[in-house]
Parts: sequence; C-alpha cells; structure tokens
Amino acid sequence: MFGAIVHRQGGAPASDAPVRLAVLFSGNGFHSQEWWARGQGKQMELGKVLAPLNDFRQKMVFLRGLYNEEAQKGNIHSSQTGNLLSGAPLASGGEIRSGTSIDQLLAQRYGNSTKVPSLILGCEKSNPSVHKNYSMLYSSHISWSSPTTPTPLEIYPALAFDRLFKDEVGKGDKSVLDAVLSDARDLRRHISPNDRQKLDEYLESVRDVEQRIDHAGVKGELQGWRPTLTKPDMPRPADGIPQNIAEHMRLMSDILVLGFQTDTTRITTLKLNNDHSSLRFPNLGVDYMIHHLLSHNDTPDWLKVNQFFTEQVAYIARRLDAIQEGERTLLDNTMLLYCSSMLTGSHDASQLPVVLLGGAGGRIQGGRVLDYKDKPDRQMCRLYLSMMDKMNVHLPKFGDANQPLAEV
Repeated sequence: MFGAIVHRQGGAPASDAPVRLAVLFSGNGFHSQEWWARGQGKQMELGKVLAPLNDFRQKMVFLRGLYNEEAQKGNIHSSQTGNLLSGAPLASGGEIRSGTSIDQLLAQRYGNSTKVPSLILGCEKSNPSVHKNYSMLYSSHISWSSPTTPTPLEIYPALAFDRLFKDEVGKGDKSVLDAVLSDARDLRRHISPNDRQKLDEYLESVRDVEQRIDHAGVKGELQGWRPTLTKPDMPRPADGIPQNIAEHMRLMSDILVLGFQTDTTRITTLKLNNDHSSLRFPNLGVDYMIHHLLSHNDTPDWLKVNQFFTEQVAYIARRLDAIQEGERTLLDNTMLLYCSSMLTGSHDASQLPVVLLGGAGGRIQGGRVLDYKDKPDRQMCRLYLSMMDKMNVHLPKFGDANQPLAEV
C-alpha cells in the first residue's frame, strides 16, 4: 500500500533521544495581511500573526506556497481539512473516505516503541453534520488511522492524561468493549451487505479501543536512552472540559509536552479548533461572534484571535526548548508543525500557511524562509515525505507527491 519502508524506531540511534512529531492545527486560516516571514536567522522578520514565535526564529522554517491539490475540489471547509495530512481525495455525499494521515502512518510503523503509539488531542467537539454535500467530520479531524476512520479525538484533559499514565484497565472497560463486539456480531447476521460495510468501518474505530486496552501499562523499549522524566510532574486534570478555552488549550499543551518528556508517546496531534469552528473567545474580549464568522474579515479582533492561537504554539515550543536532552533540547529533537486548512478566512487554499519548528534531532536547519509559490512541484505532501525521512521512514510516494522537499 505504501511501498517499501525502511525505518529505525524513533528515527535515532539507540544512544540518542528519539525524534518526535507534533502537529498543531487551527481552522479557517489567518489574517491575510499579517501571515508572513522574510529574512533569515536573528534578522528574520515576522508578521503580526507570527509575532509570538519571535524567540524561535532560529529554530523555525517558514514555508510559503505549498498546497494540497485535492483541497481545491469539492466544497469549502470539509474538503480543505479532511485530507490536510494525507493529500487524499475525499468522498462526497455524506460518505466518509479520505486517506491515512502522516501521523498515523508513522504511529503504525514504530508506535509500539512507546506505551501510546499516538496521542490525538482536540479542544472542540467533532461535528457530525453535512455541509455542502461533504461530511463535517472532515472539518473535525486531521488525523486518520485509515481512509474510512478518523482517529478518535480526545478533548477531555483528564482522559488524555489517563491515556498516557493510567496503568490499569478497569473491568468495565473490557466488559463494554466485549458487549459492543458481541452485539456487532449478532447484528451483522441480519443486515444487508451495504450495511455490513458501514458496520465494518465503524468497527475499525473500535479497534483503537482494543489497542488502548492491550497497551495499558506496557512500556516500550528504551534501548539505552532514558527520558528526563519518568512520572508526570503535573496533577491529573479535573474531570470534564474547562469552560475557559485558554485553560483548555493550556492543559492540552502541557499534556502534549509531558507525553514527549516521559517518552510515553512520540507522535501527537493537537487540533486547537475545527475548521468551520464555533468557538468563542470571551477571554480575549471577543465574544460577539464565533471563530468561523470572525475569519471572513481582517479585523483587529480576527488578528487578536490569530495571535492567541499562535501563542499556544509558542508556549509548547518554549516548554520543549527548556527541557535538555543531552546536547540538544526536546524542541531540537522535535518536529512541531503548525498549519491550517486555508491561508485566509476567505477560503483561499491556493497555498497553505505552514510553519515548522524544531530540529528533528539535528536534521532540520532553522532560521529560514522557503518559498515554493511559483514552483511547479509544491505539493504539501512533499513536506510530509521530508518529515518522514527525518524519522527514517522512507516512502517512494505519499499522497500526490513522489519526492521530498530537498531544502527541508
């Protein structure tokens, strides 16, 4: 399916810290006049949206002009998000079919080296409705464990914490799963072949629960390298979802960092909001309009919301950069990708906003602006091939790309 693959667990020799992958996403693009970077190194200048990342200019690559050809087809929002990390064509008519995303492909290849193969976090619930003939599940998920299965999204901080550090599986967890599988087998005998296919697609998501139970309490092989932290250094968050969006995002960011620092997982996606998002921001004094509607005009409030999202990226980068792992920091050993489904809220997906922070264990040089806007082969999936190379997973093709970006 993916061709010949050559890899080494974690993308690093046994004595080195592993390379981690974190993908952060916010929907609806950014202020059209303030998403830019120019220059190099300490002299790099950043637009106002990216101003919170000013301290990390030397560890940042700004990529201009990359795009996803399939995002130009279908409708807006759903068609521009559901394949962001795969470049796959999307099924319409309410059917669910995309492609396996880069994070899940990597998790499938060496995720068994950690207790949790991948951690899929979010700050806004999935939307199951249909918009302009496409399922809004596409707008709600960037991580896909198979073409028909969006990876289950954890929006509860306490449950995300448990996923990383709970070492026992309750009897109730197993009994509920057994009951689901038993009911499914009985149901399968009495439904049409078409409905059986839909049931089988649903059961693919149940397999993720099975894997969680199988991996509970299991530690991966460290093979000579030891993380700087063996137990969580923060308390388990309170049950439920914080009503303050800033608190919610901060907790999820802390959990992302903690998962990497304890080597409980090496692959995380954090979806700060949905595309076509209905989040409001009373913490910013912007409570009169939902995120999606704010995105349609380049107002001062839209810029304020943009910067709030970028501040979450900066917070994670700062925390990772404060953790020393031998001669490098955890940020130096990470690829932290920040992107959106479109460049601006006017649905412009002719190019994508992309920032890459971190050094991938010395494999990525920061302090650069790479411009692909007027180049013929500017597929976003070329970046993914490059990123997989940094983790020693080498594919001849991914999505619509068959060669990595040499400059990355």
